[in-house]
Amino acid sequence: MWAFMSVLTKEMLLFFRSAGLVAVILYAFSMDIYIAGSGIQIKPRNVTVGYVDHTNGGLSQKILSHLHAPEFRKPRWFKSQKELSEAIFNKEIIVGIIFEKDFANSKGATINLLLDSTAASQAFTTLGYLQNILLSFYSSNMPVKIKIHKLFNQNSDNRTFMALTEMLSVITLLIVILTAVVFVKEKEDGTWDIMLLMPVNSKVIILAKSLSQVIIILMGVLISLGFVVLGTFDTPLNGSFWAFMLLTFFYSFSSAGIGLFVAAISKNVMQVAQLSIIIIMPLIFLSGAWTPIYAMHPFIRWLSIFSPLRYYIEGSESIFFRGTSFFDLWPYFTGVILLGILLYGYGFRKIGRLF
Repeated sequence: MWAFMSVLTKEMLLFFRSAGLVAVILYAFSMDIYIAGSGIQIKPRNVTVGYVDHTNGGLSQKILSHLHAPEFRKPRWFKSQKELSEAIFNKEIIVGIIFEKDFANSKGATINLLLDSTAASQAFTTLGYLQNILLSFYSSNMPVKIKIHKLFNQNSDNRTFMALTEMLSVITLLIVILTAVVFVKEKEDGTWDIMLLMPVNSKVIILAKSLSQVIIILMGVLISLGFVVLGTFDTPLNGSFWAFMLLTFFYSFSSAGIGLFVAAISKNVMQVAQLSIIIIMPLIFLSGAWTPIYAMHPFIRWLSIFSPLRYYIEGSESIFFRGTSFFDLWPYFTGVILLGILLYGYGFRKIGRLF
């Protein structure tokens, strides 16, 4: 136990003495998450719209009056469809609206839309906005009233979702790299042989070194939650804080196993960075962080079962947004722990062969 605490304390002190590494961790758990939460916009913001009006300007101007800040800039008038198309081609505008001559006539009224689909997210979300605006002008005697109830994110604020997702991705990236670097630095500094001569069991060294990095990550998570996720973005925490921290602890050990594997096959820090990116990016793509699991190809959906990040993200979102009780989180804990045992066990055994 004394040897374990000595190695653990040594690694923690080495981390805090490295001003550059401390700065990187603080940046990753603060500014990086803030930029992702505030900078990535899914709903329209400052969308440039142009229009050609072949009508008398009555109803068309009423529709255009609904396109206002902050979602849209003031619509620009163009003389012809040719000028409008050229403006879209030159990226002066994203959306073009053409009001045809028969628009004022209720029979066969036509509005043509031109969308710059290279800005796919903004363009097609804008299309949904325009459809809703047009529906507000539609009168019907049908006794049907549509009511929309937004669950888990009533204000449709994507910033809270993006900030949380970015934090979970940062945890994955940093725990893998930090765990690998703490061993590879021994190779680069020429102290690997000295470490082998220490009168300490190799298993104790591996466990203490990896646990030190898990503790650092947990400290970063607390900073990120306090100042960014829960502080700046006011992300709702409807479930148990301690359930999330416990899930993060198990997931950190799961990802630390990947770091041990990377450390075992890497000769320097540059190789650690390269291999970590190659391994981590597929895990992120398979996790549902950017694309919902149900929207993936069936084979990719099957592969996502082997991504611990999938269970971690689903469990974290259930805790934060759905307020799932601790006992109902067992599928996510089970997935993270089982894959963690496999990954950490394999990585532990792989690097253990070097001792």
